[in-house]
Amino acid sequence: MILLADSGSTKTHWCLLTASGQVSEFRTDGINPVFQSADDIRRCLNNQLLPQMARLLWAGTITHIFFYGAGCTPEKKVLVSEALNDVFPKAAAEVQSDMLGAARGLLGHQPGVACILGTGSGSCAYDGQQIEWCVPSLGFILGDEGSGAVLGKRLVGDILKNQLGEDLKEAFLSEQQTSMAEIIDRVYRQPLPNRYLASLSRFCATHLDDERIHHLVYDHFLSFIRRNLLQYGVSSASFVGSIAYYYRPILEEALAAEGLTVGTVLLDPIPGLIDYHRADARPTTE
Repeated sequence: MILLADSGSTKTHWCLLTASGQVSEFRTDGINPVFQSADDIRRCLNNQLLPQMARLLWAGTITHIFFYGAGCTPEKKVLVSEALNDVFPKAAAEVQSDMLGAARGLLGHQPGVACILGTGSGSCAYDGQQIEWCVPSLGFILGDEGSGAVLGKRLVGDILKNQLGEDLKEAFLSEQQTSMAEIIDRVYRQPLPNRYLASLSRFCATHLDDERIHHLVYDHFLSFIRRNLLQYGVSSASFVGSIAYYYRPILEEALAAEGLTVGTVLLDPIPGLIDYHRADARPTTE
């Protein structure tokens, strides 16, 4: 059996794949070594993942783990590897970036440009197996255009600075059951502010019929396209992530304005990663 994982800052989608092709899926909180220690990751695995998987481990030993995650840079992915090796000592764990997971899930073995628009964002030129090069995402403070975290940051900034009208400000504070003081505390003093800001961006999804919100989301995508996508010199790109999936009509509108078209759009890359790694699932005797 093999264990696949696609992890963002908000949630992790796990998939257990047997040699016979049986698939079992699980979800836990997000794992991001930029914001979490090996101990934090280990607790997530022990307290959230293992209880869900326990009833299925009779089917055999997990021989390989392919973990694709946000924040899994060469310097940080050792934290994830350490936690996986501690919890699954019999499995060979391979930790890669969520960007490579997105490319493999979206494009399989075909070359192209793959993009992530979820809690964070990213993009890359993919050769059908590995990433050739990418425009750095830089995180939600310096970059991450197109992401839920930056959409939430822009929305909250405009709301609190009275740029979207008193009616939208009142609706936002009421629907989110929050205040300026709480927002400031959560962003500047509490852990995982990117996850929090991304959760606030959901307000946009329920108010897209408002021209002010529509323009905010449209401009948000234009920023991603102009600062990232245009550097690849292609006419089309594929996307994965909740922001791309749920705001697809506005994303297509922004792409068309820059002379681009959309290829595949997926909520998450796990279905494609199952196909990509299916041959790695082999029978075990244990």
